[in-house]
Amino acid sequence: MRLRPISIIAFLLLALNTFGQTRTITGKIIGEHLEVISQVRIENSDTKVLGETGIDGKFKIEIPVNTTGLLIGGIGYEWASINLPAACDHLDIILMAHTSYDFITLEKVNILRRKRFKKLSDLHLTAYNKGIFITDKPCYEQTFTPIK
Repeated sequence: MRLRPISIIAFLLLALNTFGQTRTITGKIIGEHLEVISQVRIENSDTKVLGETGIDGKFKIEIPVNTTGLLIGGIGYEWASINLPAACDHLDIILMAHTSYDFITLEKVNILRRKRFKKLSDLHLTAYNKGIFITDKPCYEQTFTPIK
C-alpha cells in the first residue's frame, strides 16, 4: 500500500518538472554610444513583460524553454527583435537610439536606420574590447524592422 502513494508523488514531480521547464537568461543592455541603459523592458512575442534592466543595465529573467523570440526596448530607444536560439543563455545587447528624421521620406529613413543597424556588430566587439560585454559576438540574431 505504501508503494502506490510514493509512485503517484514521483510521477507528479516528474510531470511538473517536464511541463514547467524554464531557463534563465542573463545579460546587459547598452546604447549605441556604449552607455548603460536602465529600465529597459524585456517582453516575449506576446508582449508579456518578462523583466527590466537594473540601474547597471543588467537583467536576469526566467523564460519558458520554448521561447524563441524577445522584444527589448526602452524610453528613447527603438525596440529590438531578438531571435533566441536554445543554446543562448547570456545576451549582450545594443539598442539603437530613437531618432527623429524630419522632412525626408520613410524610404530614406529606413536606409539611414539600416546603416546604423549594420554597425551594431562592430559596436558589440568594441564593447567587448572595453570590458563592457563578456562576449565578443552575440549568440542571438537581431532582425531589422523597417518603419512603414
